[in-house]
Amino acid sequence: MAESLLLKWGTIKGWDDFTEKSQEIVGRYYADGMCMSAAADKPDDARKAILCELIDQLDGYIQNDWSGEIMSKEEAKKYVMEYGQPRAAVGNSLPSPSALSGDRK
Repeated sequence: MAESLLLKWGTIKGWDDFTEKSQEIVGRYYADGMCMSAAADKPDDARKAILCELIDQLDGYIQNDWSGEIMSKEEAKKYVMEYGQPRAAVGNSLPSPSALSGDRK
């Protein structure tokens, strides 16, 4: 059976049928302890890099628990790396106040 990885809150929510290599990487991801709630887990850049390493070598599928969609490896890594960043920092800028008020000059 293929490996599967479930992501939520920008971190690991669950997995199934991991190979020994995947288990070793998860062990490094949780080397400093495991948070009992994905919502409370706030991975730093080093842990995000480890999770991206896991995603890269995974032989199976990756699912977003929010939407249920199956993600490509690139989509999953982008989700992990950008989760929790301000929207403007990831390219989703908000309209200016003048644009909202109708003041167009």
